[in-house]
Amino acid sequence: MSTTTLVKASPSLPSPPPKHPTTRLRNWLFDRIHGNKLIYNTCWEAPRCDRVMLNLDASSEVVMITSAGDNALAYLLDCPQTIHCVDVNLRQNALLHLKLSGLKFLSWNSFFTLFGEGKSEEFHRLYSHRLRADLPERSKIFWDRQQHYFTPKRRRSGLYWHGSSGYFAWAVGNLLRTNNRLHAEIERFFRATTLEEQRELYFGLEPRLLNVLLGSKLRQTLSLNLLGVPEAQARLINERRDGLRGYVRDALRHIFTDLPIGDNYFYALYFRGRYTKECCPDYLWEENFERLSQHLDHIQTHTTTITSFLKNKPGKYSHFVLLDHLDWLANHDLAAMVEEWEQVMANSRPGTKILLRSACERPDVVPDFVRRRVRFRNDLSEPQAKLDRVGTYAGTFLLEVTH
Repeated sequence: MSTTTLVKASPSLPSPPPKHPTTRLRNWLFDRIHGNKLIYNTCWEAPRCDRVMLNLDASSEVVMITSAGDNALAYLLDCPQTIHCVDVNLRQNALLHLKLSGLKFLSWNSFFTLFGEGKSEEFHRLYSHRLRADLPERSKIFWDRQQHYFTPKRRRSGLYWHGSSGYFAWAVGNLLRTNNRLHAEIERFFRATTLEEQRELYFGLEPRLLNVLLGSKLRQTLSLNLLGVPEAQARLINERRDGLRGYVRDALRHIFTDLPIGDNYFYALYFRGRYTKECCPDYLWEENFERLSQHLDHIQTHTTTITSFLKNKPGKYSHFVLLDHLDWLANHDLAAMVEEWEQVMANSRPGTKILLRSACERPDVVPDFVRRRVRFRNDLSEPQAKLDRVGTYAGTFLLEVTH
């Protein structure tokens, strides 16, 4: 008997609630922060877990949201036929374009300096003489103006302190650095070598750490917006029994007390502002550099929505990676969410896998007409969700199209 869990019927999606004046204010704030900026300077979805769930091979044709491009490069290690990276924010694609150009024209040492350490005295020269000519026109315009992201001699220096999520990390880091004792304890925590040591150190840190991260309601709102969490998704989090504080507390306890911290490059990055060669994403490993460089033509980028991409480039794709953006669509533009699902299903085939994450523990963003054509692969998603070193999503869902 298959271990696959068949999905049960669910009620239709509710209509989004009317917009309260506070909601409108928060949406305005989100739009002001993200309207013309890079949001994500790194991906906050664990690609090692994704690769187990997706099981990509040479016949795979993937459609995914670009984000910072890291996970597309991780998937490239499995040599799929094509990876279509789709994002409405041209700056996210510009960051991936810069990484692709770096893989093509730089040595591994120079590549790691740029995207591992996040800054280089040589950036202007490398960009002007080796990288720029390879970029699409809109990416050239962006990086011509944003070369300071990689400048090492600025107060907020390096790629990973830039973009709205980077600004959040830099601001929180400044708060931590004002408390020398707390900062030293966190550094010691990241160097822990056993789970027993991690647990002892973390529980000593937790109350103070949560106060720095969350603090007042205003700080919570600003933090969520800087991290790219729109009002609709924030509302899902705050509706939980313990609200945002409980959501963050539970997530961090699992990550920091149940899983080894030594290779958790997600949190180490935003504490230190850089990766190390021992703790970094797979695409930055020296042993993967040549392999990635040989398959760059398998990645294509598209600055548009998932729906528009599928209308303009229809096909029977094998994999979709939709991140968590359906939370926002379900609460902000239900018609657009339904249209996207219609296009995803129209461009799927039996066996197509659809991976999404959510602030909800239940897959409420999956409408009934989709559920009738899929089964939930909980046998794959549930074990991987427990190993996810990011842990900020309440739900990780893998759907497999049956017909």
